[in-house]
Amino acid sequence: MQNLTDTKIVIIGLGYVGLPLALEFSKKYSVIGFDINESRVSDLKKGYDKTNEANESELENANVAFTSSLKDIQNANCYIVTVPTPIDIDKNPDLGPLISASSIVGGAINEGDIVIYESTVYPGATEEVCIPELEKHSGLVFNKQFYVGYSPERINPGDRKHRLPDIKKVTSGSTPEIAIHINELYLSIITAGTHMSPSIKVAEAAKVIENTQRDLNIALVNELAIIFNRLGISTNDVLEAAATKWNFLPFQPGLVGGHCIGVDPYYLTHKAQMAGYFPEVILAGRKLNDKMGQYIASEAMSLLEREDIEVAESHILVMGLAFKENCPDIRNTKVIDVINPLKDACKVVDAFDPWVDADLAMDLYNISLIKEVASAQYDLIILAVAHNEFITLGIEHIKTFGKSTHFIYDLKSLFPDQILDMRL
Repeated sequence: MQNLTDTKIVIIGLGYVGLPLALEFSKKYSVIGFDINESRVSDLKKGYDKTNEANESELENANVAFTSSLKDIQNANCYIVTVPTPIDIDKNPDLGPLISASSIVGGAINEGDIVIYESTVYPGATEEVCIPELEKHSGLVFNKQFYVGYSPERINPGDRKHRLPDIKKVTSGSTPEIAIHINELYLSIITAGTHMSPSIKVAEAAKVIENTQRDLNIALVNELAIIFNRLGISTNDVLEAAATKWNFLPFQPGLVGGHCIGVDPYYLTHKAQMAGYFPEVILAGRKLNDKMGQYIASEAMSLLEREDIEVAESHILVMGLAFKENCPDIRNTKVIDVINPLKDACKVVDAFDPWVDADLAMDLYNISLIKEVASAQYDLIILAVAHNEFITLGIEHIKTFGKSTHFIYDLKSLFPDQILDMRL
């Protein structure tokens, strides 16, 4: 068992999860930050983080050796894997990045080393997929010559209040002794404390149900919003009234994108079907949430038609493209599911997001973001993301973007005290 004070850590993957982890661990341990993306490493060395999870000062003062060279990660004794686990076009888990990362780590580890996974997976994936890769590429025997742990990430992109040390961490290990060691390692940086799970599978399952639960709750209020819209009732008013009961859960309707809530449930349903069970409720919630973009686009066009505005000649402004507020991340953003149907039906659909890199928006979605919003141009303005910049603008300024007759569709209740034309 290695001494905690002698821990030398390599973080594999320097995205939203890996970078904050590297910075925090570097306050107490020797840390190498590894990423196969050379431009990402170059940016970090220069003090620039495109994810906005770290500022220039934090990067310059961090004791992290950033690298994309495999030879630089050979002499550590603790490897933490934080690569993404996306889904493919058929909604099946794409374990490619995880397998690749495991092969890289397998080629670097030595006897006595520990490998910890933070990537979200289905229960059993660490032992069934990752460990065989580690054994294959290292030539070492699991639980005799190297050990494994799992500690699911709980990073909330764009959240400056709930940071890594402030969020309780779930930990686990492949033996009781390793579980204690890994738990103590995280306790040394997590001020909120830890919860040591009895097994790796339990920790994996805990992670996927955290986001599955949120997904289902949002699906419920999305369906309620659709029903109340048909009944001519304000969903916001209903939720405010219901929230006066002490145990009512305060979820809001909306688009469910990103790389957690909109993805993680598919990992659990995949594993459930492998075990011979078809998960009806979870997949029903996923189906409903995945359809919300099309529903919103249809409602927007219906509003124009009711007001005798020809949809084919209409000009639409969509404010926000990121998957969530105050964050530049557009991976799996569901705003695109609103934009695409509108582009097919309307004359002009402009998208504006001061947080998002324009080149990335073009590469991923073929969306040309406008740099500034002109006045008096739009028949309909859709408030799609609750960026602070939009709230600061205020509803009266946003209305100046519209023509003399225009409408505002507020998906995020940015201005709940204002009388707007349509809410979700």
